[in-house]
Amino acid sequence: MPRHTEPRLGDPAELNPDTAPAAGVHRRTLLGGAIATLMLSVVPRSRAAGGDAKVVAVRVWPAAAYTRVTIESTTPLSFKQFALKNPERLVVDLEGIDLNTELQSLATKVGDDDPYIKLLRAGRNKPGVVRLVLDLKTEIKQQVFTLEPVGEYRHRLVIDLYPAVQSDPLLAFLNDDDSGVHIIKRTPAAEASTPETTAEAPAPDTPISRDKLKVDRLITVVLDPGHGGEDPGAVGPGGNYEKNVVLAVAKKLKALLENEPNMRVVLTRDADFFVPLGVRVKKARAVQADLFVSIHADAFIRPDASGSSVFTLSEGGATSTAAKWLAKTQNDADLIGGVKINTKDVHLARVLMDLTQTATLNDSMKLGKSMLGELGGINRLHKGSVEQASFAVLKAPDIPSVLVETAFISNPEEERRLIDEGYQQKLASALHVGIKRYFAKNPPLARTKLASQ
Repeated sequence: MPRHTEPRLGDPAELNPDTAPAAGVHRRTLLGGAIATLMLSVVPRSRAAGGDAKVVAVRVWPAAAYTRVTIESTTPLSFKQFALKNPERLVVDLEGIDLNTELQSLATKVGDDDPYIKLLRAGRNKPGVVRLVLDLKTEIKQQVFTLEPVGEYRHRLVIDLYPAVQSDPLLAFLNDDDSGVHIIKRTPAAEASTPETTAEAPAPDTPISRDKLKVDRLITVVLDPGHGGEDPGAVGPGGNYEKNVVLAVAKKLKALLENEPNMRVVLTRDADFFVPLGVRVKKARAVQADLFVSIHADAFIRPDASGSSVFTLSEGGATSTAAKWLAKTQNDADLIGGVKINTKDVHLARVLMDLTQTATLNDSMKLGKSMLGELGGINRLHKGSVEQASFAVLKAPDIPSVLVETAFISNPEEERRLIDEGYQQKLASALHVGIKRYFAKNPPLARTKLASQ
């Protein structure tokens, strides 16, 4: 009998295919092993801890950056995992639970367009153990971890599937370099020391081919649609998610900015997936962004709160109670979205000591005023001046950064406007004009001048 290479759901001998029995093993030996396994499985780990684990929800978030599978349960799940080759598969055994309709529904949640999962199967491997088999479309690097309850979520087990070979050069760069130390000083000395390019700028009447432009000579704007994936952000009274509204606005703003001949735009996320706050900052710094604009449509404890706001980073306290509350909700995004943190981000810890911070904060305030003025033309302003709060996502020391609250999605009237495509376009146009006016008065450093290869 040849050795099995496919894990068969419900077969105790197939917990690890490499240890399957060889030919000639007596049936009584197998039966004895199965009985012993059954006896060891009578009291699963979660029951011994004081209660039955029950899966209450399963979710799949496919994206080009990575696919996430989330299993939400009433108590923490114990698990084991192993990978198989030829074909590529990932096996995750969930211990101390029984197969239920939620787990069985996982197979229906994987679409044909998922970049990494071909098929996902769930079955009873042995008493108290449910086996998940993920048939994969390509080689992956997995990260499987658990999360404590937070917000409306109970205990979660997360399976993140990243490509083994990253096709996105920016994400590959971030994976290779976690230090984030690529500071471009925003000072006259730094500008003078910027290496000169040997390429000549195109003649004024020459058509510009974006593909032939040097990336580091374009004005680079990073747009950061807040939340995503497991983190829906604020939810309006009509059930609309902040994450969807701000992504739509960001995409419209991206299209407007890219019509400018000397600009390129990078989105921190272009689909419905979660991006940790620190990674959003790292992406901006990796592309040497000239601006970082985080877009939100938040909520407040009172449904009558309304109006647009623009925030910059505060080194001290928040400028208002609302600003402090909003910063707290935004900074909790990593807990809600779910991120496995192995080490502290040294860069963010020391960011406020960077010598460039004062200049960056001044530029951020100028950008905020320019954008706030334009937003006031399409919506009432929550406050007539730029506010400040300690938002983690604004802590790049060398990039002017603002957080735009387009409106309060918790306000029924503003929620109705926010989900309207025409109003989203107005918001994008206002932010577009604000950015252009900022650059007209505050030209970027020499390193971002337009040049051809």
